[in-house]
Amino acid sequence: MRLGDVANSEAQQFGKPLDGVRILAAEQMQALPYATQLLARLGAEVVKVEHPVAGESGRGALPAMSDPDGRQVGATFLRNNLNKRSVGIDLKHPRGKQLFIDLAGRFDVVGENFKAGTMDRLGLGYDALSAIHPRLVFVSVSGFGNLGESPYGSWPAYAMVPEAMSGIYDYARRGDEPPRVVPVGALGDISTGLFAVIGVLAALRHRERTGLGQYVDIAMLDAMVSMTDVVTSLWSLGERPQEGPNGIMASFRASDGYFATQVVREKQFEALAVLIGAPEWLDDERFSTRMGWGRHTESVIRPRIEAWASGFTRLQVCDILGKANIPAGPVHTATEVIADDHVAQRNMLVEMDRTDDRPDPVLIPGNPVKMSRVSEGPETRVPWIGEHTDDVLISELGLGADELASLRADGVIN
Repeated sequence: MRLGDVANSEAQQFGKPLDGVRILAAEQMQALPYATQLLARLGAEVVKVEHPVAGESGRGALPAMSDPDGRQVGATFLRNNLNKRSVGIDLKHPRGKQLFIDLAGRFDVVGENFKAGTMDRLGLGYDALSAIHPRLVFVSVSGFGNLGESPYGSWPAYAMVPEAMSGIYDYARRGDEPPRVVPVGALGDISTGLFAVIGVLAALRHRERTGLGQYVDIAMLDAMVSMTDVVTSLWSLGERPQEGPNGIMASFRASDGYFATQVVREKQFEALAVLIGAPEWLDDERFSTRMGWGRHTESVIRPRIEAWASGFTRLQVCDILGKANIPAGPVHTATEVIADDHVAQRNMLVEMDRTDDRPDPVLIPGNPVKMSRVSEGPETRVPWIGEHTDDVLISELGLGADELASLRADGVIN
């Protein structure tokens, strides 16, 4: 799907569920930008506030492309900022602070994801803004939260920090190997962003009933403890992952690559043993428990499964296992994901043309929220730094040319 295309176009007559909702976001990197991009895809208007010269820190990520003025636009920024407008304001400047306060009154939601306490120190936190704009919904995303006391409250956090602290890295570790960090991309960011979306939608619904806004406080570590519930829940029930998994949970080689499968029920193990020609396993004391399956996966089970699977492709293996009610899927490469029919049919990749001399488009994950009466798209490209500064300040605050020139001369805006 390309920028500007529309899927499920017959649903355009119904509009989008968040039409009319307006969000002012002082955001950076991924957690909150992912949340506001999803809200924008559902119809919200998002105005992004960035530093007027450097922009937000996600623009500095690598790999990157160049914008029309030769400035770097990093990968983290590119995949989290479709459908937004950018306003360049220096929030540390007194005049920039006042611009933000004035703008906040024109929006339903203000969002920020700086280190905890930053917005309060700038005089732009929830208490300051809600005193002026009591209907405002204010959402904060940070490593360890702003409400209450956390012993880690002063720490900065990228996704891997709360991921590590959730216990999931140690849970997945085997033997004496060191924990593997960032195993699935920015899980800590995206899961936190999803909880931020839920919080914003709930607060807006609550405001419909009460007439009042509120503070929505999302901590990345809280989100990760929720997402990695197996760590604490299974520990409380006696599972110790270092002793091996309760079942077969591994990848295996077929004739053309790897597939992954999960066998965690007795009926599945019985079906697997028969399929691969190992019926003797059903009477083998080593395989009388799920822990036994896991403990002997490498020494006994893997050689038999891979010998059987060598006569089939990954897709053939997964089809055979699926028909036996054994969940399995091919381990895809990036190239295969991009070419996958499911991904195409579900519009799960959006192509944005590059603005430098590279021919291939930037690929951005599509909207995973599919709704029968909501069209997907048309989407607009990411904004350049401060691309909409004048438009927003003129339309929202009525600033004239002289005032804009004065703000620009003082370095308050770009």
